[in-house]
Amino acid sequence: MLLHRSRPDVKDVADRIWYPLWDSGVALDHSVRTLDEAVDVARTDLKAALGLLDLRHVAGAADLTSALRTKVFEAWRRDARRRLPDLYAATRERAEKYGELAFLLEPDLKESRGGLRDVHAIAAAAAAWVADAPTEDVRDAASRLMDVRGELHRRSSRSGDRLVLQEHSSVATALDYSDADALMRDVYDAARTIAFAADETWRRVMSALQPPRRWRQRQPTRRPLADGVVEQEGEVVLARDADPALDPVLVLRVAAAAAQAALPMSRHTLDRLADHSAPMPEPWPPAARDALLSLLGSGPDLIPVWEALDQRGIVVRLLPEWAAVRCHPQRNAIHRFTVDRHLVEAAVEASALTRRVSRPDLLLIGALLHDIGKGFPGDHTDAGVEVVPVVGARLGLPAADIDVIVSLVRHHLLLPDTATRRDLDDPATVRMVADAVGDRTTLELLHALTIADARATGPAAWGEWKAQLVGDLVNRTAVVLAGAPAPVAGLLDGSQLALARAGTLDVEVSGDRVTVVAPDRPGLLWRWAGVLALHRLQIRSATATSVERTAVTVFDVSPRFGSQPDWSAVRADLRRMYDDASSLSAALAERDRAYARATHEPVPPRVIWADDASDSATVIEVRAHDTVGLLYRLTAALAEAGLDVRSARMSTLGAEVVDAFYVVGADGKMIEDPLQRQRIEDLLVTACRGPS
Repeated sequence: MLLHRSRPDVKDVADRIWYPLWDSGVALDHSVRTLDEAVDVARTDLKAALGLLDLRHVAGAADLTSALRTKVFEAWRRDARRRLPDLYAATRERAEKYGELAFLLEPDLKESRGGLRDVHAIAAAAAAWVADAPTEDVRDAASRLMDVRGELHRRSSRSGDRLVLQEHSSVATALDYSDADALMRDVYDAARTIAFAADETWRRVMSALQPPRRWRQRQPTRRPLADGVVEQEGEVVLARDADPALDPVLVLRVAAAAAQAALPMSRHTLDRLADHSAPMPEPWPPAARDALLSLLGSGPDLIPVWEALDQRGIVVRLLPEWAAVRCHPQRNAIHRFTVDRHLVEAAVEASALTRRVSRPDLLLIGALLHDIGKGFPGDHTDAGVEVVPVVGARLGLPAADIDVIVSLVRHHLLLPDTATRRDLDDPATVRMVADAVGDRTTLELLHALTIADARATGPAAWGEWKAQLVGDLVNRTAVVLAGAPAPVAGLLDGSQLALARAGTLDVEVSGDRVTVVAPDRPGLLWRWAGVLALHRLQIRSATATSVERTAVTVFDVSPRFGSQPDWSAVRADLRRMYDDASSLSAALAERDRAYARATHEPVPPRVIWADDASDSATVIEVRAHDTVGLLYRLTAALAEAGLDVRSARMSTLGAEVVDAFYVVGADGKMIEDPLQRQRIEDLLVTACRGPS
């Protein structure tokens, strides 16, 4: 801004300043205003007002800059009752648009919630004299984000303020972080500090803007919430005789009371608890464990209370292992949150399922700890199994309860992985799950944990199809644990049998299930898979069987982009490809080229031989990047290897798939020859690479 006192030659002065800057390549947002013009703009334009609240003198008449600063701040304070609600609304709108910086793989360092704009908003509220100025912690967090933003701008003008994935490693190296994860942990930590401070600021602002109370109501009321804990003016505070230095459990009682009452803890109370709480005895006394369970069982109101404890360092003091997962990034598109927030979200989801289990306490603790191993080296499940007994002993849990939680951590992926990747009609599948789980109590806990974990992960991790499969597996396992044989569903229902006995090529569509019957011949599975892929259908499972000389293939499908295909066109293509599939490969390759391709090389595919997964077939698991027609290429490769695919299960995790095939050789026997296995593996890896 070029500020002047109605100077007549101001245009010439402006030209002598702006043009050299523009000629040098500097992008300059500029304005030329008198003192009154600048004040008028600030009173009507929120963005301009925020900019002027941060004005700094560069050159010229310093007294003119000082005069503008005084007038802008006076106007801002005078109009605070009108301007601050507008600023709050803009802040919420920005958060809705740009998301939460602390949980995004590619956050906008300026606009996302917890970003630099929020620091400016905190300062603006303080300038109105209704809230405190940014604390040292907030200023430090802002400085860290500015360092990252500055390096990002230096390296790439295309990214703007968005810290894109391809810049993580280079920015980390330039700023002396050990790796990209260390960079993102620091970015997330800074964002959470700012977001927490912003929430606290807006509570103060909204309280200050309330109409003043009548004189008869000036004495605040104090409502008891728990031993040593009361509510005062909408916040949780300590009772007058409460002393955290003498009562180590008080911190958890305060947190539990706040979450159960859906109220924030006051800043003063948090500071006292953080600075003066006595160390928690080890093992924890029963009262502390009860307070923790009350906190974990409070539902969504757990989240802000846990965050408040975390911001004051109380969580890590109570659970030192939490430091390993705090702000730990998850570089997986299906995960919405960092590891620590995912664990808290899982506890929230588990709290809604406590009526379904006989040991809700173990469910809540298991949900909080199921991924704790992700902060430690090695496989996260193995690491978790090592960490959980240490945490359980600290909490004062009995050995038998610790064993159950260890089992939950060890097997927290067992049900979804088995249900989506294995044939539930194979007796070996259910027997394996029953042996791993061991008893009905653990099974019901594991089922509830599976649901909580998936819902906390994100929409892509749970849905009706997966819920049905997991529920079916749990029901079958419960039967085996009760001592009965594993139930086996009939492969075909009456309608499908009638189609098969007709002996002609036909297609039946029932909801998301597609049944294709045709006179048997080699290569039908890959033909049908290719046709369904052409019509933008994602295959989740496939089962092939025969009735006399008729092949029956049953697919569970879902539209790849949400809309159902033209089923008459699907039927026509199935009939056409039965007679001549020579054009199928080219058509799929053309379809594949129509989709956007990844800009980076995906992780190489992997083939796994699950030799203990079935007594009657060899199970081959393929883990690869998802592409159009992948199942077609994989089943064609298996056919080329001379294998008969009895059934297949497809599990999609974001852009990755895990496809499991139950196969036998031409002689009906399992595949054991190492040379034959190597050839099959080579064919499958080649198929994963897509059309040439």
